[in-house]
Amino acid sequence: MSVVKINVLTVPDEQREVLEKRFASRAHTVESSDGFEWFELLRPVEGTDQYLVYTRWRDEAAFQAWMEGPMKAAHQGTGGGEGEKQRPAAAGSTLWSFEVVQQASPK
Repeated sequence: MSVVKINVLTVPDEQREVLEKRFASRAHTVESSDGFEWFELLRPVEGTDQYLVYTRWRDEAAFQAWMEGPMKAAHQGTGGGEGEKQRPAAAGSTLWSFEVVQQASPK
């Protein structure tokens, strides 16, 4: 079965718009990665300052290949001028990992 990776990003209120704009203008390399199945950026509604970056993969090997290749290259880029690297919008990050053991879709 598939694996799910959820990157939990702690984002201060003043950085929310920055984070969302960065994801909107991302390189979209994940969509063409072998084994990629799904992506969602989830904005907190109430009670937390944590965004969830949900990705689903065919298997752990596909996720690791993306982490070591396209993801690593995309995050080594610079942000806006004169080789200046962008400061992170998130104050912290934790990666959760899950295996899909059951699933359902609309009938």
